[in-house]
Amino acid sequence: MSNNEKLTYKDSGVDIKAGYKSVDLIKKHVKSTFTEGVLSDIGGFGGMFSLGKDSMEEPVLVSGTDGVGTKLMIAFKTNKHDTIGQDAVAMCVNDVVCQGARPLFFLDYIATGKIKPEKISQIVKGIADGCKKSKAALIGGETAEMPGLYSEGEYDIAGFCVGIVDKKDIITGDKIIEGDVIIGIPSSGLHSNGFSLVRKLFFEIKKWDIDRYISEFGSTLGEELLKPTEIYVDVILEVLKKYKVKGLSHITGGGFYENIPRILPENLSAEINLNKINTPPIFKVIQREGNIEKEEMYSTFNMGIGMVIVVDPKNENGIKEVIKRKGYKPVTLGKISKGKEKVVLWED
Repeated sequence: MSNNEKLTYKDSGVDIKAGYKSVDLIKKHVKSTFTEGVLSDIGGFGGMFSLGKDSMEEPVLVSGTDGVGTKLMIAFKTNKHDTIGQDAVAMCVNDVVCQGARPLFFLDYIATGKIKPEKISQIVKGIADGCKKSKAALIGGETAEMPGLYSEGEYDIAGFCVGIVDKKDIITGDKIIEGDVIIGIPSSGLHSNGFSLVRKLFFEIKKWDIDRYISEFGSTLGEELLKPTEIYVDVILEVLKKYKVKGLSHITGGGFYENIPRILPENLSAEINLNKINTPPIFKVIQREGNIEKEEMYSTFNMGIGMVIVVDPKNENGIKEVIKRKGYKPVTLGKISKGKEKVVLWED
């Protein structure tokens, strides 16, 4: 460029006006999530949330942050972006509620090579849907345009959630004992884990098209893979209103083998009867087409169980009734026993 030419931010690939437009488009989605504690509107430097005059004896804030991983690449392939935001919310709020905390608010971070306001609006719609399902207010976020770092059409999402619980009601798993019952709440499918394996299998090895209709799914491959992660906040909080829960485990990356041990005291083992799980077709297809060992499946995927609850046997039936009233089909997976092998999977 000559000495007289004036360099602008847009010349470097950053379109400020597109950023302004995206903010205008997402406002309605953000405001639809506002709850009583929200003090700030869109546009401030920090999101504000009032705890009000909480009646808790010793309120404790519980936080969680996560992303969606390579499931995003399925959204890129299908050019469908209105559900991936719910995955980001679910990955955070499901972790927070495992401590017995009620989600208060959520913040998002979206990074992309080039801001396309309509696409950003679709993403935020999914985030807002997830926030409404978990009753968490979306009080802030950041959309970063970074040309050169992301390829055309690509983006990444991360989320951050804060919840609250009375210290005396925090769930840690420390009260779990031998004989306690393990209850599972079904997943909606893959949720947001194992997609690096899934993509390698379906798109590199099998070379299936994203729009391929799979009779076992009753949908296309892309539609099945993009099913949003189930949000368990409402059902768990309903259970906690009526019953004491000893342990909660969100089954995410690492499957059963990594997540269930996180709540178990030393020298206790979770014995799980695999015949009790109604495994969705997606997992059966993955295992069959990839010739994958059972142990590998259960250490990678949720296999049809998105949340595990450990309870006193006397509360088993009552808790399952609460879960049923919330529209889920709970299953008694097994029990807690003495043993050094943290997870024991068996079949009748």
